[in-house]
Amino acid sequence: ARVYQRLMGDPDLAVLIGSAVYDAPPPILPDTLSPDFITLGAETVRPFDTKTRAGSLHEFAVNVHSGRDGFDFVKRVAAAVCAALIDAPLMLDAGRLVALRFLRASAERGPAPEKRRITLRFRAVVDQD
Repeated sequence: ARVYQRLMGDPDLAVLIGSAVYDAPPPILPDTLSPDFITLGAETVRPFDTKTRAGSLHEFAVNVHSGRDGFDFVKRVAAAVCAALIDAPLMLDAGRLVALRFLRASAERGPAPEKRRITLRFRAVVDQD
């Protein structure tokens, strides 16, 4: 929820894609140009406890989608996502965010009508105490 709020509230992303941040891809009609948008992807969570503290590691994806021909625009959106999230001061309902880091990205041609997609992977470390 906090990642979604952060992306929705980021002014640089708003200039690029407006409020097009979704939990699932919006419906796209056949034979229409795919819009530019972001979806929140899969997440895995595992324990990250120490002797004295309880914690967790959250690895999650953010996907950037575009119907444009080249990678230039979609890469600018991906860079804005990274700028918005890396070490963001997110306030959690439970626990405390210790770190939020970029892990890796993959860029690919998407299935029609989507033409380009970049999947960004992030890791968040949360202190549960």
